[in-house]
Amino acid sequence: MNQTMKPTRRALVLGLAGTAAFGRHALAHGLPTVAVTKDPTCGCCEKWVAHLRESGFTVTVTEGPVNPLKVRLGVPRDLASCHTAQVGGYVVEGHVPAGAIKRLLAERPEGTGLAVPGMPVGSPGMEVEGMEPDTYHIVLFGPSGRSVFARYRGGAAT
Repeated sequence: MNQTMKPTRRALVLGLAGTAAFGRHALAHGLPTVAVTKDPTCGCCEKWVAHLRESGFTVTVTEGPVNPLKVRLGVPRDLASCHTAQVGGYVVEGHVPAGAIKRLLAERPEGTGLAVPGMPVGSPGMEVEGMEPDTYHIVLFGPSGRSVFARYRGGAAT
């Protein structure tokens, strides 16, 4: 007996939802955990952490003094921002977009890490309603020097 079964709308929706959830879960397992250290009172850091999680990263957060960590990890003072993260053997300083971090992990360039100095308007976690996003550089830094790793306007590469 050969019957053709048509999926119900409900089965189709549940299947798509399951696929989306599994895909996000699989993506998170393919990316290393991002360990963020931030000041306990910083709201923009929380927004940046949310951006990373929405982009598929698993993120752990430690609240406490950040400056001693920056010094220990070799973050140049002029590249410093409000939070510091570690992922896949690299340092990530400031409001670096998740896309740039994924590119860093895929390409594995020689260097200590990436930094977005200061707090550019429109960078992930620094979105301000009614304000145009800044264009800014993401800097790859390390013992052998610095270079522009990417250029972004707000949260998008340019």
